[in-house]
Amino acid sequence: MRVFVIFDLPTLTSNERKDYRKFRQFLMKTGFIMMQESVYSKLCLNATAAKVVSENVKRHKPDNGLVELLIVTEKQYANIEYIVGNPGSEYIANTDRLVVL
Repeated sequence: MRVFVIFDLPTLTSNERKDYRKFRQFLMKTGFIMMQESVYSKLCLNATAAKVVSENVKRHKPDNGLVELLIVTEKQYANIEYIVGNPGSEYIANTDRLVVL
């Protein structure tokens, strides 16, 4: 399963910029990978783990702005079609990963 977090947060005041940085740092510290600006994804072992991740994101959401969650299966994720550009090579984008618990 993949959990996507898509967000659009205001950054007009210093407090809003602080909330933006804090939320973005939370995502990175909890294992989310930036796919593009304001779109992050995380690989989860199953639907239960994805639900836990989703609840964790809900607890850390900022007060203002828009934060959306999308959970898809690996099979659905594999159907991503790149129209312009190439997929990033920072991480392995298939299910052949080694997961050590």
